[in-house]
Amino acid sequence: MTIPAQSAGARLTKDAAPGETLLKVTGLQKHFPIRKGLLQRQVGAVRAVDGIDFEVKSGETLGVVGESGCGKSTMGRLITRLLEPTAGQVEFEGKDITHLGVGGMRPLRRDVQMIFQDPYSSLNPRHTIGTIIGAPFKLQNVTPEGGVKKEVQRLLSVVGLNPEHYNRYPHEFSGGQRQRIGIARALALNPKLVVADEPVSALDVSIQAQVVNLLDDLQQELGLTYVIIAHDLSVVRHVSDRIAVMYLGKIVELADRESLYKAPMHPYTKALMSAVPIPDPRRRNAKSERILLKGDVPSPISPPSGCRFHTRCWKATQICTTVEPPLVELKPGQQVACHHPENFEDQAPQDTVLLTAAKEAAALVADEVLAESAETSAAVAAEVETASAEAEAETDAETASAEAEAETDAEAATDAETASTEGETPSKEK
Repeated sequence: MTIPAQSAGARLTKDAAPGETLLKVTGLQKHFPIRKGLLQRQVGAVRAVDGIDFEVKSGETLGVVGESGCGKSTMGRLITRLLEPTAGQVEFEGKDITHLGVGGMRPLRRDVQMIFQDPYSSLNPRHTIGTIIGAPFKLQNVTPEGGVKKEVQRLLSVVGLNPEHYNRYPHEFSGGQRQRIGIARALALNPKLVVADEPVSALDVSIQAQVVNLLDDLQQELGLTYVIIAHDLSVVRHVSDRIAVMYLGKIVELADRESLYKAPMHPYTKALMSAVPIPDPRRRNAKSERILLKGDVPSPISPPSGCRFHTRCWKATQICTTVEPPLVELKPGQQVACHHPENFEDQAPQDTVLLTAAKEAAALVADEVLAESAETSAAVAAEVETASAEAEAETDAETASAEAEAETDAEAATDAETASTEGETPSKEK
């Protein structure tokens, strides 16, 4: 027996009114075991996700940012149940889906879909586009109105592709077009929640803008709820309502877009924001405010005690090495896990002695270094302008000299021709 598919996108979120909690994550963990020896005994674990809590409301977009290896993609696969959690709880529309089996998850696959990062490996090269986008209907035993082919062609037109490309193969499309095909496949069953794992990181900049605008338009038209994982902070700012910042398997700050970009409270968030380039030519010679973090991200196999960012933080004190700060709401709509937050009074005011590592991190970007860097940039720019002016002057002089020589040669040739003509005429008359 086949089940008719929902027809229009306007009814995608009919079971969850806008503003209601659609997804709730509590204490979510994922540890990948490390086994060695002949008996393959576990000797450790990679703590990819180590206890995170957040909620996603219906109709909103939650952006997730952080360095490579912080657990963003693992978190996305956990909430879509592509991976089995080690601990914690995932609730979707009030129902616990943490440990549902294949049969229990099958009906929920219509409501929770994922857009994968790599548009090349996520599409089967042996199948046509029509077969790839139509696969969810076959797996869920759904018969859309008008047939599968008609619905697939409609989805192709929705994501900006030609419906006549129904019988083409993935290798006949560009990267941006393949990502659009992946989006069409994710939208086939009219989901309520879409998890996009870095959907534009493998695309060119011009194509990134097209895909981001497409996701934004589809959300407004179909009422979708997004969890978007990305590295590009400008992309996250453009599409997100709230943003979660992850570091080494933990959420260190969770806030709405305006509050986070205007006044970040966690030192790690401030360092990330300082790395975003400002596309303003007038600020070319302005003093840089970039924060350079010392060292690399610690290993998730053995993360630091206390606050996991204290080994690279310029505000770290003794309490940061022993007590892990909880994720608490310090301002309305802004949650931070830090003992010494930015733009706010310290949660641990009794501890003011900086660690040695913190002193070295704070000394990395001194005012003298920044001023010297700005002077060097200005001097280089002046030298480039002077060299360009001299090169233009030399080019003009060479051009004028060449024109003068050409005029002289032309006059000489004209005089020679005239003299030759006058000398030949009397002899002919004789």
